[in-house]
Amino acid sequence: MGNDYGNRSRAKTYLKLDNRGKKYIDYKSVEDLRRLMTPNGKIYSRKRLSSSAKQQRMIAQAIKRARFMALLPFTSGTL
Repeated sequence: MGNDYGNRSRAKTYLKLDNRGKKYIDYKSVEDLRRLMTPNGKIYSRKRLSSSAKQQRMIAQAIKRARFMALLPFTSGTL
C-alpha cells in the first residue's frame, strides 16, 4: 500500500519548447492562457497550477502581454 496522492507529474501543456530547447509560454495561445485564469480574470496561484516560481513569472508575463495586445480581457464582463 503506497502513498498515491494522484498523478502529480502531469505534463504542463502550457509550456512549449523553442528550437533551442528553451521552455516558454506563448502569449498568443489564448485558450491555454484562459485555463490559467479564474472566470473573473485573475491569475491562478502557484499552488493551484503546481508550477515553480520561474514558471509562474512566465505565466504572469504571458497573460499581461496578451491583455496588452487585447487578446484577453483585464476583467470579466460580468462585474
